[in-house]
Amino acid sequence: MSDNSLHSDVDSQALDALAKKIKAWGESLGFQQVAIIEPDLSQASERLNKWLADGFQGSMDWMAEHGDKRYRVDKLVDHTVRVISVRMNYLADDKMIAVLKNDNKAYISRYALGRDYHKLIRKRLAQLVANIQNELPQFELSQRPFVDSAPVMEKPLAEQAGLGWIGKNTLLLNNEAGSWFFLGEIYTSLPLPTDSSEQTDRCGNCRACLKVCPTDAFPEPYVLDARKCISYLTIESKEAIPEALRPMMGNRVFGCDDCQIICPWNRFASQTQEHDFSPRHNLDDPDLVTLFNWTQEEFLNHTQGSPIRRIGHERWLRNLAVGLGNASGSKEIVRCLENRADDPSELVREHVQWALSQQRKKIAQLKIAQR
Repeated sequence: MSDNSLHSDVDSQALDALAKKIKAWGESLGFQQVAIIEPDLSQASERLNKWLADGFQGSMDWMAEHGDKRYRVDKLVDHTVRVISVRMNYLADDKMIAVLKNDNKAYISRYALGRDYHKLIRKRLAQLVANIQNELPQFELSQRPFVDSAPVMEKPLAEQAGLGWIGKNTLLLNNEAGSWFFLGEIYTSLPLPTDSSEQTDRCGNCRACLKVCPTDAFPEPYVLDARKCISYLTIESKEAIPEALRPMMGNRVFGCDDCQIICPWNRFASQTQEHDFSPRHNLDDPDLVTLFNWTQEEFLNHTQGSPIRRIGHERWLRNLAVGLGNASGSKEIVRCLENRADDPSELVREHVQWALSQQRKKIAQLKIAQR
């Protein structure tokens, strides 16, 4: 059965009923919101191309790949005429500020404390795809689920679907749920009825997220220079962290949530009901020294099924060395760093030496102050 015949053979009443079922299925699968759109990414594509031209993507070359597949959805998945956009809450703790204020602790972005969301949400979306296909067994639908993968412009799609608006911190904000949620999409050839409940931009004159950014990574509202963003530096970048930015990173060793924590709309955020997003291995409140002392085997064991594992043990140590360099002066931290001064990795050694230099300066200053 061709896609053209699908348009004529499924009446609008049946499609309306199916759209309601899709939303009910989505809710039963743990999504807080499900919406259907006929995608239009023309303006989003212009913003993306300007952002790329400005070089704000840093070493993320994949952002410029795939040509117009990012915004011509039918080029990514044949015959796509609709996108089903979903969101799922992930916040599972309330210790963020306390951890950030304790420079002997390691701050890990809250999305990464539990199970890898890619696997969990992809499985739920695959079930939703199967449910849709089972409703129309006589048709061979063209459908594919995505979770922060492939060249998909998920935030503009979610904005168009009414799941929120893209705020000045470039994250999707929802007036009832803040921004502590994941997004997912299903591209489908099924001409479902669409939703038209876009949220208007409610950032107003607020600039809290821009002011709080530790590395001043927003050259202007709604624009992020990834090269200065702590999430990019600690997760995406494989290179040495620029020395000038290291003191600004504090104890943020995997990602950064400052622009979310400060956002007034996150006063309305709800804790997740997904057990798999609950913190593992005390990662919501860990000591820098403890994490830095993990062997590679311990790192792999403790990050099994976690998004943290993708950076590998070498970059994990790189990030933690910066955190240790920014911690209060301590002989214990110096000993901890000295134990890795001869690490096989040049990347690790360089950051350890920087951290040792920072620690020795602080200890010397403490001695002077105590005289």
